[in-house]
Amino acid sequence: MAQSLTRYYQILEIVGDILKVSVKHLSSSTQNSVALGDMARIEDRNGYSSLARVIKLTVNDASLQVFSGTKGLSTEATVTFLGAPFKVSCSDNILGRIFKGDGSPADKGPDLSQENKIDIDGPSVNPARRELASKMIRTNIPMIDVFNTLVESQKIPIFSVAGEPYNKLLARIGIQADADIVVFGGLGLIFDDFHMFRQQFEDAGVVSRTVMFVNQAADPVVERLLVPDMCLAVAEKFAVEEGKRVLVLLTDMTTYADAMKEIGIAMENVPSNRGYMGDLYSQLARRYEKAADYKKGGSVTVLTVTTMPGDDVTHPVPDNTGYITEGQFYLHDGVLDPFGSLSRLKQHVIGKLTREDHSQIMNTMIRFYSAAREAEQKQAMAFDLSDFDKRALRFGGLFRERFMNIEVNTPLEDALDLAWKTLAACFSADELLMKKQLVDKYFPGAPKPASTEKNPG
Repeated sequence: MAQSLTRYYQILEIVGDILKVSVKHLSSSTQNSVALGDMARIEDRNGYSSLARVIKLTVNDASLQVFSGTKGLSTEATVTFLGAPFKVSCSDNILGRIFKGDGSPADKGPDLSQENKIDIDGPSVNPARRELASKMIRTNIPMIDVFNTLVESQKIPIFSVAGEPYNKLLARIGIQADADIVVFGGLGLIFDDFHMFRQQFEDAGVVSRTVMFVNQAADPVVERLLVPDMCLAVAEKFAVEEGKRVLVLLTDMTTYADAMKEIGIAMENVPSNRGYMGDLYSQLARRYEKAADYKKGGSVTVLTVTTMPGDDVTHPVPDNTGYITEGQFYLHDGVLDPFGSLSRLKQHVIGKLTREDHSQIMNTMIRFYSAAREAEQKQAMAFDLSDFDKRALRFGGLFRERFMNIEVNTPLEDALDLAWKTLAACFSADELLMKKQLVDKYFPGAPKPASTEKNPG
């Protein structure tokens, strides 16, 4: 990174990982050379050295986020502004690599300091270059492909709670998704989860199309804020310039919001709902809105994990996320809930890029599963069960086993066929209330219509 300006300034205070330095004694031309987002190097006489980023500027002082934390740093340290924003390496050589939250390599791969670097705070691509979402991303997970189809350029979170297997689900999607490149961002990951992602990608043989940016729980909180921006900048670069279909996986955005809250409190900003800053919505939207399908390029799809403290969907993070994103996958009790999950873009591909019976079978399966849940309640309250209730109960068990289990790995067409078989095992064709031509064509054992062709003889 070129040092276009080298100056040393008086440090006023250190609060948490925030360092405030005086700039009031500088000339106006020198002050103007320092900009928001610019990088700086902090050095102390005891050998301490760390990068930092300007996050606030006033007439008299500048506040910097110190990447490596401020432990061991004194107010006698010096600050060197580097005159350029934070950049991250981006080329085909980063595929298969693992990077830390500050963008430095976390593996034993070759040095990338001479590689092409891009600004992580660059502007979004012109909306005129984007087009409406119209392509499906296959995951081979029936609860997604059949019931809540994932669409290219979609931005969608997995809502869940601590202890649920959301990271395992995210890893499976990354491995099985029909995408050219997967960019993974870990935010405050414990080592076991980081190792799980790395091992799963390696075992599945998809490392060559994956790049990982990981901030672990023991790493500085400040670096946690850089991970989504690095992931999205790299994804956008591959999509726009190389026409790649990129899937961005981020976990956990609640941890990211907590890091923003911690930094905001250190800067003495006035908190809003439950201690989060008032710009929580705009900060989340700025990242999610990077999802796009480009007319002359590839696409960026953003899939995140958002944990809900206390399983409270009104918590500020999931609440604000719901206004930004295009649906959600709701994971609880180890399964994707068909009632709590929603993909608002699925109608763009269902029946258009998928089989003709997709929409009808999806709605019918959910209708009968709803009947199964009602029958379960009647059974729990010791009411008499009708013959239909008993068959609905059987259907509910098969539905959970064959479709809701997140370990199930079934291609879409096979899942649709299995849906017809599951319905046939519990109900008659007349009970489905579906289009007759679809029932005649796909329902197992249904009598096929006689041929209308005239006998040439």
